Amino acid sequence: MRVWTGLTQAEAQRVFRAVLAALARPGTVQQLPELPEHPELPPALLPVLALATLDTPVALLGDEPDGQWRELVRTAAGAPAAELTHARLVAALRPLTPAELSSLSRGSAAAPEDAALVSVAVDGLDGGAHPMQLFGPGVDGVVTFAPRVWDEPLRQARDESVAEFPAGVDLLLVGADARVLGLPRSTRVAPGGD
Repeated sequence: MRVWTGLTQAEAQRVFRAVLAALARPGTVQQLPELPEHPELPPALLPVLALATLDTPVALLGDEPDGQWRELVRTAAGAPAAELTHARLVAALRPLTPAELSSLSRGSAAAPEDAALVSVAVDGLDGGAHPMQLFGPGVDGVVTFAPRVWDEPLRQARDESVAEFPAGVDLLLVGADARVLGLPRSTRVAPGGD
């Protein structure tokens, strides 16, 4: 059995392009690449695998009991493990709580690049019970979305995490089907919609 050592350069580039497009055009759904040789890999882990470097602190939420995903990130990217509050990249392989979102690094006005980018696993990017509206830079008018596991307390925590722009947390909502929607810190999210 061959041991998997990470994304190929081409796979990492495709993930990077999808993440960049999702963050540049909030509310538009992008598709992460399929990895048919590794169907067990959680899609929300792909952005971390593609973006992590030797000096990028990474935190994982919802890892397997044996720590297989944490070990994969360490082996494939060489990225150091970090506490949630100090991580620059976070893979939430289970729903993110408002308290966890509030605890993430936001960077500062002088160093917004120190903020966390969080890849959050969601059951789906639509069909949720709490529709939200997106508006701001990169959004074509107003976009309505309703991802599953998104609710008002999470929206409020997200608002708090981006209140001191240019500091703030960037989110990627990643469905089980590897579709991704970006919520960069510059995007405003309000309750409402269809």
